[in-house]
Amino acid sequence: MTDIEGPLKEGAARALGRSLTTAETAMLIKYLKILAKWQKTQRLVGSSDPRWIVDNVLVDSLLFARVLPERVATLCDVGSGAGVPGIPLKIVMATTDVALIEARQRRASFLSAVVRELPLKGCQVINRRLEDVRSELAGKFQAVVMRCAGNPLSLVSQIGPLLASGGVIVASGPPSPRSLEIGDWVEVGGRRRFWRYQLP
Repeated sequence: MTDIEGPLKEGAARALGRSLTTAETAMLIKYLKILAKWQKTQRLVGSSDPRWIVDNVLVDSLLFARVLPERVATLCDVGSGAGVPGIPLKIVMATTDVALIEARQRRASFLSAVVRELPLKGCQVINRRLEDVRSELAGKFQAVVMRCAGNPLSLVSQIGPLLASGGVIVASGPPSPRSLEIGDWVEVGGRRRFWRYQLP
C-alpha cells in the first residue's frame, strides 16, 4: 500500500487545487485499506486494485469539492454505497457535518465500520430509503451529492426537499452532456463532468 501514497497525493492535489495534509493522507489510506478488505467478500466498487481505487474512488470523489460552495456546514451523500463521494469529502472537509444515506444493509454496515474505525466525527450513516427519510430530513442540508445521476429533473423533485434555501445539488454526470432544462454542466480538470443545481 505504500506505493499508492505518491499517486494519491498527486491526484488529490490536482482534484482539490491544494495539497493533502498529513492527517488527510493517513485517513484516506486507511479508508482505502478498509475498502480493499471488505471488497474481498463484498463487491463494493469496481476493483480491489489499490491504484484503481485511488484514481476511481478517492480522487474522483475529491473532484466534487471543486463544484461545491467554498463553505458547506451540512452535506448529504444520497445512495452512498461504498462511501463515495461522501467519505473522502468528509475527510478533506473536516468541519462539515455529513450524512450518508444508504438503503442496503451490507453497505450501510461497511459505512458504519469506516466511520467508527477512522474515526469520523460529525458523520452519520442513515440505513433507510430516501423516500422514508425525506420528510424528517427536509431542509437540513446546504449540499447534496451523489454519483451516477439519472434525469436531473427527477433528481430535483426527489432530492430538492433535503436542501436548505440556496442549497446545491452536485451529481456526477454522463461522459457526454445532455441538454438541460435546469442546472448547469460543470467540467472539472478536463476529466469529470458534474451537474450542478442551486435552489433559489
